[in-house]
Amino acid sequence: MFLERGIDVSYETIRRWVVKFDPSIASGLRRRQLQPGDIWHFDEVVVKIKGRKFWLWRAVDQNGIVLDEILQRRRDKTAAKRLLYRLMKRHGFVPKRFVTDKLRSYGAAKREIAPGVEHRSHKGLNNRAENSHLPFRKRERAMQGYRSPGNLQRFVSIHSAIRNCFSVPARRRSALTIRYHRLEAFDAWNASASVI
Repeated sequence: MFLERGIDVSYETIRRWVVKFDPSIASGLRRRQLQPGDIWHFDEVVVKIKGRKFWLWRAVDQNGIVLDEILQRRRDKTAAKRLLYRLMKRHGFVPKRFVTDKLRSYGAAKREIAPGVEHRSHKGLNNRAENSHLPFRKRERAMQGYRSPGNLQRFVSIHSAIRNCFSVPARRRSALTIRYHRLEAFDAWNASASVI
């Protein structure tokens, strides 16, 4: 599009624009999101960066909206507590129920942070969080991995905000509602991008 208008722009310039403007667009999209649901699903996935293992912890509500993602070195109670603290601080409430896989770190962290919340721990119940890793894995293959933990954390926070805006919820499946959802998403995008 730039070349058609006689402007020569390198790929490095576009990469710098992305680094500079994407966080503000993502925060604008997050501000326009509705209040998340009261059932939170948690899961973690291993990511290798330069041969070292990292764990990407993710929280998703019952509608499939990604609430938060945090990259950790370990898969322990401290990492689970960090995710729970961050979620409750960001959204300002404690959910009705946590749904996790069989990792015991979630239960230990929940007992310390939110002892009154119902916790269901079962491999089959956590499909909502497991399925939320699929777009991330697809993008990871296209990008051929990540170069640093900071770049990965920045990417997933932006990627999830944009995906939450544009992905069609399961309850909206007719062609007309999908079209309206896309129009709403582009309105939110235009409003967020014009903030800059």
